Amino acid sequence: MMRLDICTRYDRFGASSRCRYYLYEDALREAGFDVRIHPFFRGGYLKRLYADGVKSRLHAGMTLLRRLAELPGYGNALYVEYELLPQLPWDFEARFLKNRRFVLNFDDNVWEKYRNRPHLEKKYDQLVRRAAGVIVANDFLAEQLLPLQPNLVKIPTVVDLNSYPEQLEKFPRFTIGWIGTPVTYRYLELHAPVLRKMAENTEFELLVIARRDLASRALPGVPMRFIDWSPETEARDLCRCHIGIMPLTDDPFSRGKSAYKLIQYQAAGLPAIASPVGENRNVIRNGENGFLATTPHEWCRALEQLKNDSALRQRMSGAARTGAGAYSLQRYAPVLIDFLKRALFS
Repeated sequence: MMRLDICTRYDRFGASSRCRYYLYEDALREAGFDVRIHPFFRGGYLKRLYADGVKSRLHAGMTLLRRLAELPGYGNALYVEYELLPQLPWDFEARFLKNRRFVLNFDDNVWEKYRNRPHLEKKYDQLVRRAAGVIVANDFLAEQLLPLQPNLVKIPTVVDLNSYPEQLEKFPRFTIGWIGTPVTYRYLELHAPVLRKMAENTEFELLVIARRDLASRALPGVPMRFIDWSPETEARDLCRCHIGIMPLTDDPFSRGKSAYKLIQYQAAGLPAIASPVGENRNVIRNGENGFLATTPHEWCRALEQLKNDSALRQRMSGAARTGAGAYSLQRYAPVLIDFLKRALFS
């Protein structure tokens, strides 16, 4: 057995950790890895954060102390989400990485959170150079990191196709789906004028799959319904929608984001409308499985076409579901297994 200590940022409740680590757990064990997962934040941290929006420095400090206490018991092969010790500089973290091989995994442009902080600004660069290999979720990150680390592979944030039913009755009202967290809900708020314009031109309901209490932040002029996200119901909720959307702002952080929402929409057979930012441009083939839209006119026109032309919607739905195979657990589990074996155990 190859002992593999996986150091995630969150427990299963965190989307990035769940989809990029826990989802692969069974496949890794079947491939001969002795998997041990160590989340940094645990015990409902994200549920509390999403409920009150407050980050507790005391909780973060206690969490950091716990990881420091646990680190000596980790093995010599580490698979790390971003970093071992958030908010601590490279020189300190390097002490715990000495004589260990590690692979890093990035699905966001986390460099932005340490920008203009002199003791942390170059930390990720140092980690990437020292790593035995790096996994990235998108082309933006690959282009940024390849000069620092030649042993790099792109593995998008994937879905398990077996979780998405193929035939479900759609909601009676034409429904636009959006799935995310209270943190990423800000992208809908930033696009409120566009969504209001869409509502003026076309009748629809926007289903927000995140938290029911986000209804207190509903966008005036946009017909919306809010439901709680859960891993047991997310696929069925999406499959009952008619289309999905993924608006983004065009900034360095958003360009480094995974296009996971679009991948989920594809697995659910939903045509999508998305901002042409970062990885979105790779997942959406404009006019085939959805539309890329920048201006309010383009968003409104795309929605109008998808609602009024059922043949177009059905054709795009088929293309979306077919394309989901390129972003699936079934395709990328062997890629991850091979990369980890070569980087950490060869």
